[in-house]
Amino acid sequence: MRFKLLGKTGLRVSELCLGAMTFGNDLSTWGASREDSERVFRAYVDAGGNFIDTANMYQGGRSEELLGEFLGAERQRCVVATKFTLGTLPGDPNSGGNQRKSIIHSLEGSLKRLKTDYVDLLWMHAWDQMTPQEEVLRALDDLVSAGKILYTGISDTPAWVVSRSQAIAELRGWTSFAALQLPYSLIERAAERELLPMAEALGLSVTAWGGLGNGLLSGKYLPKAEAQGRLNDPIFAATMNEANLAVAREVMRIAEAHGASASQVALAWIRTQSPFLIPIIGARTEAQLQDNLKCVDVALTEEDCTALARARSFDLGFPTTFLESAGMEKLIYGDSLQKIDVLLPSKRV
Repeated sequence: MRFKLLGKTGLRVSELCLGAMTFGNDLSTWGASREDSERVFRAYVDAGGNFIDTANMYQGGRSEELLGEFLGAERQRCVVATKFTLGTLPGDPNSGGNQRKSIIHSLEGSLKRLKTDYVDLLWMHAWDQMTPQEEVLRALDDLVSAGKILYTGISDTPAWVVSRSQAIAELRGWTSFAALQLPYSLIERAAERELLPMAEALGLSVTAWGGLGNGLLSGKYLPKAEAQGRLNDPIFAATMNEANLAVAREVMRIAEAHGASASQVALAWIRTQSPFLIPIIGARTEAQLQDNLKCVDVALTEEDCTALARARSFDLGFPTTFLESAGMEKLIYGDSLQKIDVLLPSKRV
């Protein structure tokens, strides 16, 4: 396992982040038992990993509880990340959201469940579309000053909110976000339009969740989906449609060529897109985790990446495609574009 700096900080985090959302099966059938969760944790740490991501509401708080039990003597070396925003009391309008009351209440609960007196990275889980960013930023800055959190991150939020927040924090001298979390995979590339370019420009690390497309890119659902006609099932239609299945087939083709698993190829592709990207790997079993960890050994060629990206059409949309069109480049630069030594955004497939 190698390490990356988290955003513009000096914090070293693993090139793969362990997602603890599956820790605990008290409230779901897709979670892992305590025993399997601990095996996953131990295997990740034994592989050299130190970056673990959870949230106050994962498995109703059980994820944090189990992680707190597992950390023990590993607490110092582990970078523990958790989140606020999601409500814990459905009838209480202040149990969720991003206002100061919710942040403080959520963090206090997380610290108790994690059995620690500080969190390395606290994420705003999602934009609540109500709380002023000034309130969020000042509350987080106060928590940093108090030593209860060390770094802050922002998740599932529009690019304009993130960039405005960074500008406010810089202007006011408050703690700015070190990282951004978002969904990103071969079948979910919307982040390429605004969020990823913004993160690169602002020096934000990006932790990517959903890298296997709800498991479809692992290849395990492909035969069943095709054999049982689940394409017409509304429950699976959002993911298991023909366009996504075409991507899954291409992933499996390239995996066979590399002697790797489909999951390894799907995660390896994410890693090739930007040095700022850190895939979040989640697993219910140690075997699944061990398989995912090996994605760091898969060396995709430029031809592989092009074939994977082209497996499903993707349009960056306005304004990117407009500004990068030959006509607009001619109007903006005349005949001088190729003579200007400046790093321009690379053309995407």
